Formats: sequence, structure tokens, C-alpha cells
Amino acid sequence: DPYYRFNDVVYRWISLDNWTYSRTFKTPFDVRKWQKVNLVFEGVDTVAQILLNNVTVGRTDNMFNRYSFDVTSVIKEVNFVEVRFLSAISYAAEQSRSHKAYSIPPACPPPEQKGECHVNFIRKEQCSFSWDWGPSFPTQGIWKDVRIEAYNYYHLIYFSLTPFFVKSTQQWCLEIESIFDVVSSKPIAGRVTVNIPKLQTQQTFSVKLQPGEGSIVLLVNINKTSAVEAWWPNGHGKQTGYDMKTTFIMEAGYQIEKFSKAYFRTVELVQEPIPGSPGLSFYFRINGRPIFLKGSNWIPADSFQDRVTYDTLRLLLKSAADANMNALRVWGGGVYEQDEFYDICDEIGIMIWQDFMFACALYPTDQNYLASVRAEVLHQVRRLKSHPSIILWSGNNENEAAISSNWFSIPREKREVYIRDYLMLYVKNIREIVLCEDRSRPFIASSPTNGLESVKEGWISQDPYDTHYGDTHFYDYNSDCWNWKVYPKTRFASEYGFQSWPSFSTIEKVSSAEDWSYISNFSLHRQHHDSGNVQMLQEVGYHFKLPQSTDPVKKFKDTIYLTQVMQAQCTKTETEFYRVSQSEIIKGEGYTMGALYWQLNDIWQAPSWASLEYGGKWKLLHYFAQNFFASLLPVAYEDQGVLYIYGVSDLHVDQKLTLRVVVHAWSSLEPVCTLAKEGVTVKAQSAVPIYKEPISDVLERCRNCTRKSCVITFCLVGEDGLQSPTNHFFLSSLKDAVGLEKTQLSAAVSQQDDTYLFVLQTTAIAPFVSLDVGSIKGRFSDNGFLMTEKKKVVVFYPWEPTSVEELEKSLTLTSLLDVV
Repeated sequence: DPYYRFNDVVYRWISLDNWTYSRTFKTPFDVRKWQKVNLVFEGVDTVAQILLNNVTVGRTDNMFNRYSFDVTSVIKEVNFVEVRFLSAISYAAEQSRSHKAYSIPPACPPPEQKGECHVNFIRKEQCSFSWDWGPSFPTQGIWKDVRIEAYNYYHLIYFSLTPFFVKSTQQWCLEIESIFDVVSSKPIAGRVTVNIPKLQTQQTFSVKLQPGEGSIVLLVNINKTSAVEAWWPNGHGKQTGYDMKTTFIMEAGYQIEKFSKAYFRTVELVQEPIPGSPGLSFYFRINGRPIFLKGSNWIPADSFQDRVTYDTLRLLLKSAADANMNALRVWGGGVYEQDEFYDICDEIGIMIWQDFMFACALYPTDQNYLASVRAEVLHQVRRLKSHPSIILWSGNNENEAAISSNWFSIPREKREVYIRDYLMLYVKNIREIVLCEDRSRPFIASSPTNGLESVKEGWISQDPYDTHYGDTHFYDYNSDCWNWKVYPKTRFASEYGFQSWPSFSTIEKVSSAEDWSYISNFSLHRQHHDSGNVQMLQEVGYHFKLPQSTDPVKKFKDTIYLTQVMQAQCTKTETEFYRVSQSEIIKGEGYTMGALYWQLNDIWQAPSWASLEYGGKWKLLHYFAQNFFASLLPVAYEDQGVLYIYGVSDLHVDQKLTLRVVVHAWSSLEPVCTLAKEGVTVKAQSAVPIYKEPISDVLERCRNCTRKSCVITFCLVGEDGLQSPTNHFFLSSLKDAVGLEKTQLSAAVSQQDDTYLFVLQTTAIAPFVSLDVGSIKGRFSDNGFLMTEKKKVVVFYPWEPTSVEELEKSLTLTSLLDVV
């Protein structure tokens, strides 16, 4: 396994070599009967010469492009095809060397990433040369379908549909674009019929295709008497799509039938002045409704793309939706995802912020490079623009900030050159193509950005992290993460997070017994972020006692558990801060309308910011996300000795609710005191203060309570069984908690239909109760929770067949006091 122990370094030689793929094949049709025969590659990774019957038919230099080579004059009955690859590493180095006028940083990744250099000189998955959460595996090969296509007269290359709502007529219409290759020497006329039965819509158009490559654009007006159901993000409505059939009947004789799904939704990125605040808003309106984006950032699910199956994608994306997410950002250092990825997002209501594949670097803009990028962008926009899930195109990841904050120490007098390149690439090329190809969704040049303010400042703003504009990325591994005052009250948080280790069962598969310690060579080797392992312990140490066990494996497992608890609690604190900030402006800051933590998934088994481990297992953070992204949630924070509780709601109607506040002493399962505040109004799609009391008063009211001896839990309850998750607020660090005692945790496992019930019992309050069933695939209904009652039922949803016996045998129960 390339992921086993140190194999990422051991196998380095593979990508330094050149490889040739070849085969002999029979043409399954009579080649003389067709006017044009193409050899089509959906994806070649990356630099290759392509030969058919010893004739060079073309070359490739871009992993993200589709290549079609005319082989009409070369193809025979029996053929020999070769794809001769050049090492991506040597190619990138050569491109960098020949760019003599000036250097384009960064040359190489930091040493702890154990990566390869000059990745910015090759149009290839940028993180395949290494990243701070992933290994260096610069693959080479054919990573998508390859086929032969033959046709006479005409051939459909791209087909896309984009919905528009026409306000003046109050009517939906669909713009259908078809791009053809016409091989006849004269124009071809014909008819196109579009039929959407469910919407009683059928229209026929007369069309004429000119020789060569060209497009026809048809506007279909949806029948006004049909009620169109719009596509909504997860948690806001249904993801209705309509079956549609498009038939092309041309005079040349044969017809093409295209079956597709039509979705109806509008998207606007709203950047307007806010009363009482400098700057501009930055939020998304879907179908006219402002939506708070809740979610995470997506990276490639494997270093080897052909291992990413439909099932892999489905599991990870379904886990996002199950944690109440409605958005993911496809990050610009990976790949434009496969069609199935976007199909699943369309189906389950995950909005996609789609970066173009440029990240954390400056890039060349010579003619060859730009031509390759233009083809890439054109292909990807045409391929993807029919998906309602995609709500934004973004030019790059962090490159505006890289120039603005001078990450690469460029002398002042040389800055202009790089600014010119930046504008050439993202504004004059990528943006121009996107605006021309897709008028249905917004475009920003970078993330983080100040949006319209960046544009005003010549596309590179003084401070792209300004909280009054656009989106921000924010990381701080040194401050105490329980202190909300360290977080930026930004308009939109598109990246933020904390690292943790994946569970022992995940690490065990790629390591051996000598590796099972936090300070082993393996643990250091796996950590690709500078000082990452130390930072995690520092953050843990603020609030928890560090493991002291003399058994090294127990100590390792305890440390893993604590890093997951810390990551979950830190990200919870920060995300809740962003959700609470959505409806208020304080000192000119606020109206936060998005929280996308870094990151959703893992590329291999290693410490990282992910909430889903490699293989899909949920970390404690992902269970916490299920709660902190709930559509109804009470959030508490303390300011100057006063406890505030806010009601946060994504629901579309105001709710009259009861706020239940329960105070427990750490030493007892019986509450010290409870308070029910009735008739609390939580407004639709907002965050409102619903409770306020000085903490000294709370403690006094709940006799015998001190900050160290008590903990507060609270939830919102409404009619018809509407209930928020129960949230908690710690009055002191848990390492200072008084009265906490080691508990006897037990679990009885039973089967119920397709699921399994775990009935937990405790003899004392247990913080951060974690259930782990090793490598049995599946997820729990809840995990990492504060257990304040004698009994709790947790459901296990298996992803593959298992049994009560297997679950009992694999189960480990851990709570905070099991760490010694």
C-alpha cells in the first residue's frame, strides 16, 4: 500500500521516471464509412505524447483538459496506440528553468511536506506534489475515460442547460446550449424538440449548423400554468429536478436524443452597503432568499483518483448532508471533481463554491501556459455549468492574499510584474471566459477576497482579510480557542479550523507497533504542517490534563482522543460564534453569512484538519458539526461576566419556544437547578439574544455552585416535537473541574431492523463520551457528548453488514476521566 508507513518517500522514484502506456486494439467498425474519427481522452495526467500506429497525433500538458485528436487518416482495422508520459516533476522543473526573465515563487514546498518542486509550472492537481495535509504522489497516467468516436455530418460535443427567472414576465426559462462539430462541407438544417412532460412544456426550433465547430443556443419558456418547484439547498426545501428530453433531427438523416435533468434555481451574491457599518455585505441569495452557508472545504478524496468511486463520493457527501451542511467549497489545489460528485450534490442539496485549480502560489502567463488554461476553463465551465449545486466560480485559493501580504518576499520594485501576471491570468483570461460562457452565477477572482472592494482596488486589495468585505480565512493555533474574542467577526468565514489525529483503527492499518507513539518517527513523518503535533498538545493543554500513562500505546490512544475532543470543541466555539454573528453589527462588524470550516475529508491516514477520516469514519468534530449546524440551536457565550444565550434558526418561520437551562454539579447526575423560560421567540433565519444573566447570579441561584464545580446545559423545545440539540457551556477549564469522578460506563448492544441500539449507562457525569467500534464501517447518531443522565440511547447506522457480536467485541467507550 503506497500509504503504508514511509512508502510515500520510498516510492518517490516512480514519479521521477517516464512511463509509457500502450495497447493494440481492433476498430469495432468499418473505418472507411466515416467522415471523421476522433481519439478522445477525457483526462490525461499530465504531460504526454500520443501516438497511433507510430504517428504522433497530439500532445497533452493539462490534467484538467479534455483532448480530442483527429485520427481519420491514421486509424486502421488493427491499431497500436501509445501514450508516452514525461515525468511531471522533470517537466515542471524544466518549465521553471526555461522561464528565464524572472522566477515564479514558491519554488518548493516546506521541508516537512516532503514534496516536489515547481508545481505551479504544471497544470496538474497542485497537492499531488504534497500539501500540509497530504503526501507527494505525482501520478502519471490516463485518469479518465478514453474512447474512439466516429461520425458523419455532425456530432454533439457539449450540452448544457441554465435556468433563468424572468422577473418582468414572472416566468422561468431554460437556456439550452449545444456545441457541435459539423464535418459536412455545407450547412445542415434541422429541427430541435425540447420536451419537459411534468411541466407541460414542449417547444420545437428550426436550426442551422454551419461547417466547423459552433454552438446553437435555444431559449425554452416554461409553461406558465405549470407550478415550477425550485431547487433548494439542504434544509431549505426539496431538490426537485425535471426529466427533459431534447431531440435533434437534422436533414442529414440521423437523430440525437439527449436525456437530462432540468433544475430551477437562481443565485445572487449580494454585496451592498450595510446600515451602521463600513464596507459591504457578502452573502448568497438562493431563489430570492438569503441563505447562511453551513459546511466545509473539500479536498481530493485520494492521492490516486481512480480509487475515488461513486460509493466513496456518496459516503462522504451524504455524511456532509447528515451533519446538516448545505455547502462545500471545492478547494483550488485539488481537482475539478468528477461528474458524479456534482450529480450527488444536486440530488442532496449541497451548494458548491467552485474554485479554479490555482492555490497558494504565483503562476506563469506565457502564451503556451495561458492557451492551456483557457482550454481548461472553457472545458470545465461547459462541463459543469448545468449543475444547480454550483453557486459560485472562484478564480484561485489565497493568491490575492499571497501578493497583498507578500508571502514570497518579493522586493517592492518587482511587485508590478507579478500583479500584471495575476490580472492576466484571473481577470483577463479566466474571468472573461466564465462571464462569456456562464451568465447564471457569480464570479470572484480569489478567496479570501474583499469582493467588489478588491475589484475597486485593482483586484488586489490592501488587506484581503478585512472583516468588512468579502470572505476571510483565519487560523490561530496559539491562542486559547475557547475565547471567542480571538475570532474575526467577518462577513463570511470560508476557511478556519484545527488539526486532530485520526482514530487509532485508521492509523493502525498503515503503521506497525513501533509507530504507536505521539513522538515516533512515523508520527513526525505523517505530520506535514510545521509544528503541528506540538500545537495540538498546546491547544489541548489549555483545558485538559495531558496523558501521563506509562503504557505507550495507551498514552498514544489517549492523546489521539484528546486531539479529537480539542478539535471538536475549538471548531464548535468558532462556528457558533459565526452563526451568532449573522443578525447583528457590533462596532461595524458582523452580518456573518457563512461558516465553512477547513476541512471535510482526508486524502490519506494522517493528522489533519478534517472531520472525516480517510475511509469516511466520523471524527468527534463531525458529530459536533451535526449539532453546531443544526437548523435550530441555542448558543451561549460569556462577555464581561455575563452569560448570553442566543437562539439561532435557519427555519423559514418564527418559532415560539421554551428555553430550558439546566445546571449540574460535576459530582452529581441530579441537576442542581433548572430554569424554563417560556414564550421565547426565535426569529426565522436569524440569531437573536434570548437570555442574559450575570454568571455570579446563576451560581448564587444554584446554591453551592462555583465556576469549577458546575456546568450549564440548555436546549430549545417547541410544539410538535420541535427540539434543538442540547448545548453545553463550561464555566472553567475541565482540567480545573472540581467533583468530576471516574465513571463506570457500560453499553448494551441490540439490533433494531437495519440499525443497532447502544444503551449507555453511567454512574457519574461523563464529559466527551466517545463510542468507537474500530474499523466497522458506519456512524453513530451522536458521539463525543456530555452525558448528564444515567441512561442514553445511541443508534449505530452501519455502512456494511455487521452483527451485535462484532460490535460488542470492537466497542471502546472513552470519556474524559479515562485519560490518565
